[in-house]
Amino acid sequence: MNILVVHGPNLNLLGMREPGIYGTFTLERINGAIAELAAELGCTVSFVQSNSEGSLVDAIQQASGGFDGILINPAAYTHTSVAIRDALAAVALPVVEVHLSNIHRREEFRHHSFIAPVAVGQISGFGPDSYLLGVRALFNHIKKEIVTQA
Repeated sequence: MNILVVHGPNLNLLGMREPGIYGTFTLERINGAIAELAAELGCTVSFVQSNSEGSLVDAIQQASGGFDGILINPAAYTHTSVAIRDALAAVALPVVEVHLSNIHRREEFRHHSFIAPVAVGQISGFGPDSYLLGVRALFNHIKKEIVTQA
């Protein structure tokens, strides 16, 4: 099983950016924890981070055929990007949306997600654990799909 982990804009600044909201973990450290969990589960992960909407759309489109699912933290694009939502819908892979902070406890504009309607589920508010919970959820979902199709 191969999972693509997509990190949206400004997540490359984790550890420095608003630690009161996003914590002190760096993206490198989060990716390390994800890779460690993936190895325990027996799957592989690949990582993409971009501040550019088009680059994220390209990475999602290229996932078709090479990945079994996508774990995505679209960051600010959660609330603005129909293009990322449409790319996720087009590749027709299972998607789990994650956020470090609880987007529903923040500013009103952050409460709406364009991604949620095309995702299997959404996990937010658990800091770096949101990613780990998301990997487990996506892994289990894909595993169930494989069993169902067999």
